[in-house]
Amino acid sequence: MIIETNSAGETFALGKKLGEQALPGQIYTLVGDLGVGKTVFTQGIAAGLGIEEPISSPTFTIIQEYESGRLPFYHFDVYRIGDIEEMEEIGYDDYFFGEGVTMIEWANLIEELLPDSIISVKIEKDLDRGFDYRRITIEGLDLSI
Repeated sequence: MIIETNSAGETFALGKKLGEQALPGQIYTLVGDLGVGKTVFTQGIAAGLGIEEPISSPTFTIIQEYESGRLPFYHFDVYRIGDIEEMEEIGYDDYFFGEGVTMIEWANLIEELLPDSIISVKIEKDLDRGFDYRRITIEGLDLSI
């Protein structure tokens, strides 16, 4: 499924709609260049889960946990993972195979740890279509948006 958005608000709204429909144990992988809107999309997912606290990218902490929504939300940013063993030290499998919703930014860096049943999200810019244009490709989710 490919969705095109033309503002940060539309990208947030798409994430929010997905968060509202998210199920326990779902794992979203999120890839895209720096500044493409990964955090905005993730903030939308969190809002859809009913999480009202501020959401920021856990670039230096690797994971942020949010328990205040209708489901726990685990937000990983694995950009700074130097070795796959760091994920094991964090106890990634408790998150990946738990009852919450997991979002993994830069998931392409830990592909060997990902289960088969993931929801893959790729966000791309196309400056020829405008500064705020985003092409969002979602695979692994049957959903009418």
